[in-house]
Amino acid sequence: MPTTETHEHKSLREAVAALGKRHGRDFNREELWSEAAKLGYLGVNLPEAYGGGGGGIAELSIVLEELGAAGCPLLMMVVSPAICGTVIARFGTEEQKREWLPALADGTRTMAFGITEPDAGSNSHRITTTAHRDGADWLLTGRKVFISGVDIADATLIVGRTEDSRTGRLKPCLFIVPRDAPGFTRRQIDMELQAAEKQFELTLDDVRLPAEALVGDEDAGLLQLFAGLNPERIMTAAFAIGMGRYALSQAITYARDRTVWNTPIGAHQAIAHPLAQAHIDLELARLMMQKAAYLYDAGDDVAAGEAANMAKYAAGEACVKAVDQAVHTLGGNGLTREFGLASLITAARVARIAPVSREMILNYVSHQTLGLPKSY
Repeated sequence: MPTTETHEHKSLREAVAALGKRHGRDFNREELWSEAAKLGYLGVNLPEAYGGGGGGIAELSIVLEELGAAGCPLLMMVVSPAICGTVIARFGTEEQKREWLPALADGTRTMAFGITEPDAGSNSHRITTTAHRDGADWLLTGRKVFISGVDIADATLIVGRTEDSRTGRLKPCLFIVPRDAPGFTRRQIDMELQAAEKQFELTLDDVRLPAEALVGDEDAGLLQLFAGLNPERIMTAAFAIGMGRYALSQAITYARDRTVWNTPIGAHQAIAHPLAQAHIDLELARLMMQKAAYLYDAGDDVAAGEAANMAKYAAGEACVKAVDQAVHTLGGNGLTREFGLASLITAARVARIAPVSREMILNYVSHQTLGLPKSY
């Protein structure tokens, strides 16, 4: 694994940063999405044969991080090209690839991802959404909650459970559910957090799907699911790091310019040191994110799973600390609309909660890495 970025990656960062700077904190989501697509950034991780850039999650995470650092992150990048695009590229049929990958790459179509449930959270072993065969079709029934962007997505990649033909046990499977499928309804959740992408509760009431709606092998189980969850964690880390960098840059500029008693406040160690610590934490989180992306793109799903969880944890913690310190640095100004930091106080916490909580990541590391016994 390289410890420094390649020339291509540095050039990509610079180009995306320039795009983000043009749009800024008051960005229009649709306009930015469209321009990013035209420049090839949305599909940078998808295969060239299907209109993508031929790169990997490493490149896509750079795009999201730099947009976040400019104050204009695109949450649906985590979902549409990273999760759904990756799963279809790796496990989809040729027909599914031709139908979806070019459109996901050029931004003309988007896909949401539905795994979280009211009683199971994102624990795939407790998911109650089930699919069973009805002739050549599938019938899908269940509920999902906190699903992003369903209203703007053309379809949702739903995680359900089917009976394993070999063991009889239930195991996760993935289905492409069109937005207008009969029996597929949504209810917007009233969120205190204001974001361009809305959150929804989904109800699937015997949604009839053709056989070709199933993505991959119905007996593949967790393999296909983790193919989407590892990129999700890596991209969430990129989202958090970008957000933290944006907050930190606002604080640094303010600390350089704000003068009290003839001295910029950034000259005082009580201001300077916490900002330096925040920068260090963000840089360390980025290194772990880059390691996770490298392992995933290299095809090492097991090692990538550990690194992706660690990266998401580290980035979430670093982001929250950076935002908190930025607000404290600006004082009352940190709560004004002018500097765009107040809304990040709530948004930063999302990186600790979603798509998996910090506590569940600590459980994962405890069990999988350290070999400690489970408490549940």
